[in-house]
Amino acid sequence: MDKFGKSQSVTRVEDTRFLTGRGRYVDDIVPEGALRAYVLRSPVAHAVLKGIDAAAAKEAPGVHMVITQGDLEAAGLDAQMTYTCAPNRDGTKGAAPRRPLLAADKLRFVGEAVVVVVADTVDQAKDAAELIEIDYEELPVKMDYAAGGETIHAEAPDNRAFDYGMGDEAATEAAFARAAKVVSLEVGDNRIIVNSMEPRGAFAEWEGDRVHLAFGGQGVWGMKAELARCFGLDADRVRCTNPDVGGGFGMKGMAYPEYFVLAHASKQAGRPVHWMSDRTEAMLSDNAGRDLVTLAELAFDADNRILAYRSHTKSNLGAYNSQFGQMIQSFLFSRVLTGVYDIQTVWQRSEGFYTNTTQVDAYRGAGRPEAIYVLERVMDRAARELGVDPLELRRINFIKPAQFPYTTPAGETYDVGEFERVMARGAEFADMAGFAARRAASAAEGKLRGLGVCYYIESILGQPHEDVKVEFTEDGARIYVGTQSNGQGHETVFRQFLSDQTGIPAEKIEVIQGDSDLIAHGGGTGGSRSVTTQTNATLAAVSLMVSGFAEFLADQMGVEAGDVSFDDERFRAEGSNLTPTMLEAAQMAREAGREDLLDWQTRATLPGRSFPNGCHVAEVEVDTETGLVRCDRYAVVDDFGNLINPMLAEGQVHGGVVQGLGQALTERVAFDDEGQLLTATFMDYAMPRAEDVPYIAFDTEPVPSTANPMGMKGCGEAGTVGALAAVSNAVQDALWDRGIRQADMPFTPARVWTMLQDGAIAAE
Repeated sequence: MDKFGKSQSVTRVEDTRFLTGRGRYVDDIVPEGALRAYVLRSPVAHAVLKGIDAAAAKEAPGVHMVITQGDLEAAGLDAQMTYTCAPNRDGTKGAAPRRPLLAADKLRFVGEAVVVVVADTVDQAKDAAELIEIDYEELPVKMDYAAGGETIHAEAPDNRAFDYGMGDEAATEAAFARAAKVVSLEVGDNRIIVNSMEPRGAFAEWEGDRVHLAFGGQGVWGMKAELARCFGLDADRVRCTNPDVGGGFGMKGMAYPEYFVLAHASKQAGRPVHWMSDRTEAMLSDNAGRDLVTLAELAFDADNRILAYRSHTKSNLGAYNSQFGQMIQSFLFSRVLTGVYDIQTVWQRSEGFYTNTTQVDAYRGAGRPEAIYVLERVMDRAARELGVDPLELRRINFIKPAQFPYTTPAGETYDVGEFERVMARGAEFADMAGFAARRAASAAEGKLRGLGVCYYIESILGQPHEDVKVEFTEDGARIYVGTQSNGQGHETVFRQFLSDQTGIPAEKIEVIQGDSDLIAHGGGTGGSRSVTTQTNATLAAVSLMVSGFAEFLADQMGVEAGDVSFDDERFRAEGSNLTPTMLEAAQMAREAGREDLLDWQTRATLPGRSFPNGCHVAEVEVDTETGLVRCDRYAVVDDFGNLINPMLAEGQVHGGVVQGLGQALTERVAFDDEGQLLTATFMDYAMPRAEDVPYIAFDTEPVPSTANPMGMKGCGEAGTVGALAAVSNAVQDALWDRGIRQADMPFTPARVWTMLQDGAIAAE
């Protein structure tokens, strides 16, 4: 047996519960007698808020309270959101305007929370909200992400939130000046709405002098700290829990205003208060993803080696700073700026701008997909302009195996990598050799066919440490974890890993997550960190357990503690016939009154981050009559290092690729000039359907990481990181011979048809 797991494709244990309707989501666990909240939101994108008349609403049937920002402040709350600001090029910090929990002096985007009504029923709260009169004076709306326009925040008069730089600007300019060839490409990265299957929701209740918030999230400790700050409470007076969570994708990884207001309302009412978003409300108020445009430039020498890379990004932050918005398109973008290529001379400039739209924050990959998308699009363009095969251009510029560990200009240290081997396997797996025949067959039917390649790398983010607790019960064991499943299969993988390391039958292990009272701390889920950090902590706990039980069993076996070994299934010692399993050892300890041996808790820190990477190959077919783009073939070969459960990893890749396909082919957020969201239902916002997704072929070519004892690399976001450029490069390939040189996502039929018409006109 492999020391670090059997790498078995075990089916997910939680699926039976979910598929038979026994999942326990926020709506399923609302306490009896809970009041219901409804959020009245701004109907306009930009206005001076002159007053709120809620007198009639307060007298409406069933209403218990009507809450405004003034009420929160009068109650002594620190009633504002917190966030992280990016560093500016001049050494200052990005703009830091105050974001109140509920609108205060101005209305800044359609959907901003203004008033919360609490009543016996949701319908009563909605009816009362219709009686509220909001007095406002409209202001000009700013929608473009550029400096200037109507000022949204006094702290950023020109609406520029940050101006970040990374690298050596002068050295980069010198490299471009001596280059044999310069290739440039400007590409847009369209805004998307996250659309988790379960919208955001929560309930709050006070248990004596303690507040309990149950919410759909990606971890509980960040929210716990924020509630403590807002209410001025000691941390031990705050409990946060995550029940089952129906998807997060980064969007549920941070706090939202509604959660604080629910806690305040519950305290005032002396009863639990519950709120659940509906779909349109979610589209208006959830943090969105992406929304940026980047000019990328590569300087090459005469041998097609990259001398320098320069990029300039302008990103839309929305109306306020979200928790991580400034950092995503600046610092996090820089983490994989140079991808898998040996480029040491770079200059990255990133600017963020406020607009009268919903905030933008993390969406599956958070900065890494954006950076790889830009780099792999301009690499594809460079191959065309240099007259080099796209794979060959990548081979020439790959970081070579002998160069590892390799430190990038961003300060990341890639531990291992064999990119050429993985790409060669990807080309074979995708049958790139047969593409010409498939293209000819499409042409015979009057359709265009294109092939696109993306070689991605991802930097695993988040805290490098994680907590774990293992508790032995009469029937087995419980493992308490600090990460939070949003549908990835944590219950399966964490009990599988503990079973591999201890011999405890998997069916006798229960995974406990999402309760800040049950484990000291946790980093939550995000940045593809969960499996590597949590299993590293589990290994540390198992090591403590083995040492502790060995010392205890030494007396039973009549040997020295150092003579007792554990082979992942049983304790053994030379000369002793006693060979207890871990569960038997725990039972012996219980019978001996050694309760101290039944509960193990520790924290472990990864020595370094891992860098999953891989090759995505997409083929698309374009109907020239309608502009319809169909992704016909898709293949992925990933280097995830060692895997605990290959089937779960493949599922993560499939999900990530589909989200990438959605953004590339169908999804697009649209606002009108007044900031009204035009894509606020699934009638108008085109989520990908099963018919839009081809069979996704998946394989691995592992190069075990040296940054953790398991040799693992995260896999949760990798599918999305690679999919955007692979599909876009395939569409560009299909359209190239029609004279189309600018092809931006999403490739909807109307947009592609227009490209084809414009290309035909340009050719005349």
